[in-house]
Amino acid sequence: MRYEILGPLRITAGDEEFVSSTRKVEIILATLLIRSDQIVPTKDLLAELWDENQPKHASASLYAYVSQLRKLLAQASERDDLIATRTSGYVLRLGPDDLDLHFFEEALRRGRAELAAGHAKEANDALREALSVWRGSPLDGLQGGPTINSFTQRIKELRLECLEMLIVSNFLLDRHREMISVLYSLITDHPHHEVFYQHLMLALYRSQRQADALHVYERACALTDSLGLRPGRSLRQLHEAILNKDKTVLSTAYPASWTPRPT
Repeated sequence: MRYEILGPLRITAGDEEFVSSTRKVEIILATLLIRSDQIVPTKDLLAELWDENQPKHASASLYAYVSQLRKLLAQASERDDLIATRTSGYVLRLGPDDLDLHFFEEALRRGRAELAAGHAKEANDALREALSVWRGSPLDGLQGGPTINSFTQRIKELRLECLEMLIVSNFLLDRHREMISVLYSLITDHPHHEVFYQHLMLALYRSQRQADALHVYERACALTDSLGLRPGRSLRQLHEAILNKDKTVLSTAYPASWTPRPT
């Protein structure tokens, strides 16, 4: 059995798929998965379900929703012991390969380490593996409390980091041209993420498309100007390098603003 949260929340077992039609049950399962192998206090689950607007019999309702979740997990796994009750709350025990999130994080860690070591091909393979388990927006936009909301923000940032490193590894492998369409999509999806503009300008320039690279800079300038800002220093320097055909800057594998994060 496998739990999947990097997209719509679901449980898969063989060729079968199991989902809950009850939003509160989904919130409990998502919270237990995010904090798997830890005791999640009852008060934290109540906060995820109702925040500060808890109904009169919130604890009894929580117990009923946990009971529904247990039935769903028993249906998927033919086990009735996956959720353990503790004095202060509940805990969901997972195996090493039971959650897509763990696969993503491990592949990302390997990709980051390989890229920092200068192993572009190995990094590229690991980062592609990491992204392969994403099926859409994490939890399909499920709204909960502090645990779910902070997780969603954190995992989106990790996905962006993974994409950045994948692009860099492709640059190191001289795959600039195949990154162009991907980068156009990324600056549309993440218009305030300036490093993607830098990568796109560099990919276009190295594909003999200097005019298109300069148009991307104009697009970035229009966006920052609408916010009362100006492009960052690295983007401006890259623009100047393209205008002046500065081979020192343009031969660099990736923009100076990007450096591998600590592993």
